[in-house]
Amino acid sequence: MGDLTGFMKLKRVDAPRRPVPLRVLDWRDLYESLPENVLRDQGARCMDCGVPFCQGDTGCPVQNLIPEWNDHVYRGRWQEALTALHSTNNFPDFTGRICPAPCEAACVLGIIDQPVSIKQIELAIIDRGFAEGWVKPQPPEEETGRRVAVVGSGPAGLAAAQQLRRMGHSVVVFEKDERVGGLLRYGIPDFKIEKWVVDRRIQQIVDEGVVFRTGVEVGVDLPAEALLADFDAVCLAGGAQTPRDLPVPGRELQGIHFAMDYLAQQNRRLNGDELRDEPILAEGKRVVVIGGGDTGSDCLGTSHRQGATEVVQIEIMPTPPLQRAESTPWPYWPMKLRTSHAHEEGGQREWSIMTKRFLADEDGRVRAIEAVRVEPGPDGRGFVEIPGSAFEIEADLVLLAMGFTGPYGAILDQLGVERDQRSNVKANRDHATNVEGVYVAGDMRMGASLIVWAIREGRDAAAAIDRYLREGAGVGGSAAGVGERAVG
Repeated sequence: MGDLTGFMKLKRVDAPRRPVPLRVLDWRDLYESLPENVLRDQGARCMDCGVPFCQGDTGCPVQNLIPEWNDHVYRGRWQEALTALHSTNNFPDFTGRICPAPCEAACVLGIIDQPVSIKQIELAIIDRGFAEGWVKPQPPEEETGRRVAVVGSGPAGLAAAQQLRRMGHSVVVFEKDERVGGLLRYGIPDFKIEKWVVDRRIQQIVDEGVVFRTGVEVGVDLPAEALLADFDAVCLAGGAQTPRDLPVPGRELQGIHFAMDYLAQQNRRLNGDELRDEPILAEGKRVVVIGGGDTGSDCLGTSHRQGATEVVQIEIMPTPPLQRAESTPWPYWPMKLRTSHAHEEGGQREWSIMTKRFLADEDGRVRAIEAVRVEPGPDGRGFVEIPGSAFEIEADLVLLAMGFTGPYGAILDQLGVERDQRSNVKANRDHATNVEGVYVAGDMRMGASLIVWAIREGRDAAAAIDRYLREGAGVGGSAAGVGERAVG
């Protein structure tokens, strides 16, 4: 810890967001950068705690060496900071942009003051690393002769593929879409992560020797049995993309769509890809977003940029408290009211609202939502309607952003992998399924979660697959610590 009193005399400084009137006119990154002297001061705020909760599982699932690289930044040792950062996280350029930063919620300084700007410092380190040319491909020093198939190219699949390749295995990634990246590519808006950021990292992985086969849905375009025949191991990392539906009267009306269909289509539009369905656009429309999470916020920001006349976001849960709720004490992720960049741009938020039915116009399109206000049930479970609270919300476009219920795909049935009670793929602590040589990582195993958990899952699954191949197939040597031997 370079400055023993830094946390007492320095205040948190956040990266400024671009002005609302300007940023809603384009799809570029929301944030501007901070100068180096300010970043060094922010690194000096780190207390170098005896027990750094920020890097434990309650803070950072990939267990980033946060106090270490904070100190490096304070001292101006940026290349050393990058080495420490990459030792645990394959993609800090992703997490530094879109992770909600549970590490900051677990920061010890956050008990009495604003937490350290961990996410901001992380992004500054990796962006400096790319700008300086320090991030380079790390092809393996030796080949094992073993072949691994990875199904899915989201953050879990990419992390598993990169780790396995650096361990010396031949890796082929199968992706059902025409471009690599999963939800990084076709789910998260460009104003949160521009796609050149994804392309830049994928190029590194390609240069390391990973092969990508896009436009191939395993189980449809390629029998799942072919993977078992052609590869020594399989890693399932296809995500949990089954959206939660809202089965109320009028659901079949035109103009009601799942949020991810809407967001993916806009990303396809910006990528120059062919649209698979009829265009879903908010321009000139009254938009209602059902669901108050990150996906709902992404819909809100996208609707603003498409030119919606008005946007209302509704949520069945009650309004969260302004400060950390007692049910989520430090160092856990706090339940509290959050105002995102999209809410800053406009729109209306409503809490404790239940949708009863969708109302149609004369052409069979949605024209309004019939809703009621609710309150928690007497036992704290479920919700009860407040008598006399029924009302209508006018809507030309309704976006369902209520989360996801689990993985899907013919590959799971064809392989015969078992499911758990939540319909996720069942696996042991080593990520192994009931099928010999088949492993699972990310949302497909955990259910929909954070990108930082997906990266951790991919890394852990890769380590388990490597042990399986080396111990069961007679491959010599050890691959422990892969990713730590060089910057990038």
